[in-house]
Amino acid sequence: MKTADVRRRYLDFFTRNGHTEVPSAPLVYNDPTLLFVNAGMVPFKPYFTGAEDPPFKRAVSVQKCVRTLDIEEVGKTTRHGTFFQMNGNFAFGDYFKAGAIEYAWELVTGSQADGNYGFDPDKVWVTVYLDDDEAAALWRGVGVPDERIQRRGLKDNYWHMGIPGPGGPCSEIYIDRGPAFGPDGGPIVDEDRFLEIWNLVFQTEELSAVRAKDDFDVLGPLPSKNIDTGMGLERTALLLQDVSNMYEIDEIFPVITAAAEMAGTRYGRDQQDDIRLRVVGDHVRSALMLMTDGVTPGNEARGYVLRRLLRRSIRSMRLLGVHDPVLPTLLPISKGLMEVSYPEVAAQWQRVSQSAYGEEDAFRRTLASGTQIFDVAVAAAQRENSSVLAGDKAFQLHDTYGFPIDLTLEMASEAGLEVDQQQFRTLMQEQKDRAKADARAKKGGAVNVEAYRTLRSSGETPFLGFTELTVESPVRGIVADGRLVDVARPGDVVEVVLDETPFYAEAGGQDADQGVITANGLELDVLDVQRPIQGLVVHKVLVNEGELTPGQSVIAQVDAPGRFAASQAHTSTHIVNAALRQMLGQGTHQAGSYNKPGYLRFDFNASQALSPAMRSELEGIVNAAIRDDFAVTDRELPLDEAKALGAQAMFGEKYGNVVRMVELAGPWSRELCGGTHVRSTAQIGLVNLLGEQSVGSGIRRVEALVSADAFAKFAAERALVAGLADTLKTQPEQLPDRVEKLLAQLKAAEKQIEQYRSKELLAGAGGLAAKVTDAGGVRLVAEQVSGVSGGDLRTLALEVRSALGGEPAVVALVGGGDKPVLAVATNEAARAKGAKAGQLVGVGAVELGGRGGGKDDFAQGGGSNAAGAAAALNAIRTAVAAL
Repeated sequence: MKTADVRRRYLDFFTRNGHTEVPSAPLVYNDPTLLFVNAGMVPFKPYFTGAEDPPFKRAVSVQKCVRTLDIEEVGKTTRHGTFFQMNGNFAFGDYFKAGAIEYAWELVTGSQADGNYGFDPDKVWVTVYLDDDEAAALWRGVGVPDERIQRRGLKDNYWHMGIPGPGGPCSEIYIDRGPAFGPDGGPIVDEDRFLEIWNLVFQTEELSAVRAKDDFDVLGPLPSKNIDTGMGLERTALLLQDVSNMYEIDEIFPVITAAAEMAGTRYGRDQQDDIRLRVVGDHVRSALMLMTDGVTPGNEARGYVLRRLLRRSIRSMRLLGVHDPVLPTLLPISKGLMEVSYPEVAAQWQRVSQSAYGEEDAFRRTLASGTQIFDVAVAAAQRENSSVLAGDKAFQLHDTYGFPIDLTLEMASEAGLEVDQQQFRTLMQEQKDRAKADARAKKGGAVNVEAYRTLRSSGETPFLGFTELTVESPVRGIVADGRLVDVARPGDVVEVVLDETPFYAEAGGQDADQGVITANGLELDVLDVQRPIQGLVVHKVLVNEGELTPGQSVIAQVDAPGRFAASQAHTSTHIVNAALRQMLGQGTHQAGSYNKPGYLRFDFNASQALSPAMRSELEGIVNAAIRDDFAVTDRELPLDEAKALGAQAMFGEKYGNVVRMVELAGPWSRELCGGTHVRSTAQIGLVNLLGEQSVGSGIRRVEALVSADAFAKFAAERALVAGLADTLKTQPEQLPDRVEKLLAQLKAAEKQIEQYRSKELLAGAGGLAAKVTDAGGVRLVAEQVSGVSGGDLRTLALEVRSALGGEPAVVALVGGGDKPVLAVATNEAARAKGAKAGQLVGVGAVELGGRGGGKDDFAQGGGSNAAGAAAALNAIRTAVAAL
């Protein structure tokens, strides 16, 4: 049974049983506590925590997930995968333990002819929480004998999110794979033979503090009993396909087969090679799915995880002996496998493939530069007569330069060295500990929502700001330091919830409104507006005058000019988005935006920079759309209908069944958007494009000024032109010719100065050549020359080399000032004796606190330690003498 069929059967089974099918959320999800969606219940978390009212009593989904904590275990076990899919059925105050167990038993053991999975009932084992007699009795009732029901403690059979929120005992379903996979005795004895496929969580309790998996405080019972289950799709598929591990299922194994063919090997021949091939199969698929959902390779957060996956794939293929590009062969295979279940893979393919192949090219260059840095470290170890490469050097190569530790180990072995792996692992663990501490800090700052939930229980905060900028409303509640309070006095900064509001809460890249909240004797400055939980608008305010109390009637008034300017900027981002898609193709999509009064920033995917002509074209299209006075309209409609009309959506944004679609001239621009806009594009006036730049691999950014700020920028530029024309005694239209002539004169003067400098350098070359010494049969000039750097140092080194004649000769010069520069030149006779400039400059650059590289005949480097000049030259002298 193919994996896609396993997935479809799960969805069909539960929809037949009254569950609403919910599409998978993107892997990049709008949750501050998560890097990626890592569990099937994540999109439903607001319903479990009470932050939102569920729109259905029963739901079913197959959720895309990524977990990276066990990335180093990928390929080594049967069940560790970076990307995986989680089948889940959910009930919110509807059926409970009996329903969940009966559904699970029917789907797992029912006949395949009836749409079930058809597992042998005699091979099914289950676990329940220690004192959950009810669940044990229910399992006996469907046919599981007592000897195949095992009880386990909190660590194994109690589930929570790792943060305050819902929790409860759980029951897990295992399939016995037979004695070939391990000893008998059930899951408590061996979880390789007895493979868990499904976890049924019975949510009953609200946790107030979570310190560990089995260490938490219970606040009290949940308002309703909920069901949250998770069935591992890949684990279920490997059993139904009768393969040994998840890497051999039909959605992964074809990539492994192709990788083995490229490497000239066969899967199953060598254990170490098999691990590398499984890493390739898993990581290529994981990278494909992350990139499809909008992640691009980078050096931080999500982008770093993706970059690591891609580079581990390439690294593994290199260790298998493949040094040519591999992604153009392997990634399309994974695409063909995954687009069956996820059509978005095909829709985003052009963007994904361009970014992936560009990342591979960049990494191949990193490997080349990393090799040079590695050579410097090896030279330093050899100079100290050490057989060990320091662990901090290996960590620097890994962490700073992206050079994989496996390659470092391999190359060190070839050089006759060992790597201090203990020090390397210590440094890696310290880095992981810092990352975990940061993640815990983020979680801790995002979970105290009890006061908000209390206020939300009275209903949503209607946003009236699309039509009203002044609204009279009662104060629903006041929050200070996460707690509800009864009063706020002058000087206090608190959060205020109104029954209804005209203030726009920051969202969709648009800044929050500012303004005031007033009443008789009361004045509050609105500093910020947010939605900490769905449906609740919270105003951060400074109390200037009077006392604020719950129930008090106030007047909320938005700063009208600021709102209008923000609307101008927001509509302008829609115009920029449409213009870029018109220029670059429909595969172009928004990767982020920010707008505030007078300014916009828009990020988009692109494989290369916009040329000056393209930037001019973009600005022209945008301002033409403003001049043509397109009508800006909005309407609410079902999500599927909006998508069918071509409405653009943001990756990671959460949309309900009914969405708001903003249109500019109808189909010219259609986007799902909850922000505020002008009524027609002519109200914007003008957009002045400031520039375009890269903000990550495959992501570009344009910035622009809007309306009055754009006019002011043009006025300032006009004044600048007028001032330059006056200074240069010419007309504005003649400035280009005048500046060109001045540049030509400057260039001629610089050329003449350069000729004088060259003569002076050449005159000094003879004096340096006279300082030649013998180093093991090689004529060596190793000197420090003050006031010479850059191209001059190169010229001097080459001239001295020429002056030394045809006998073996090496020239090493240190110049520069506070940041020393090192140049090394060798002649043909010296190179025949093994004197390579690239290696020698690396030896010297270490003493300068830097690095360097180049060819065998000439190389250059530098650093920050000027005091190390003498040591650098001595190190080179020692290395030359040892040839």
